[in-house]
Amino acid sequence: MIEQLSVFLENQPGRLAQACRTLGNADINMRALMVADTEQFGVVRIICDRPNSAKEALEDAGFGVSVTGVYAVETPDRPGGLADVLEALGAASINVEYAYCFLEPGENAAVNVLKIDEGDARVVLEASGFRVLRPAELYEPDTES
Repeated sequence: MIEQLSVFLENQPGRLAQACRTLGNADINMRALMVADTEQFGVVRIICDRPNSAKEALEDAGFGVSVTGVYAVETPDRPGGLADVLEALGAASINVEYAYCFLEPGENAAVNVLKIDEGDARVVLEASGFRVLRPAELYEPDTES
């Protein structure tokens, strides 16, 4: 599994920019970002190069942050790639809580980030022929500060 940051933000102008600037000032490079919002607040999910350092920088700036383990599954960048992954999980009765995707530059591959609460998704995915990425394939894991 890889580490994803979940940052809780008030739904106010400039608040997302503040979180992103905090990471930039800490020399943290984001690989992927997804925002889910409601009228009152948002949850920003981030894959970055040094998740523990990013968490510390965001907390020091007053943001609420948690680190969650998620799966990163590589598929060819083609129509239906994510559907193939989801069908394999569904056939094994494994539910996906949420998902988002990003492209690997120059690789012609998509990375599908999946939050899964149950089952051994890695075994199912790999048995179905999918490549489940390890942290070092997306970022340089750092240690707790």
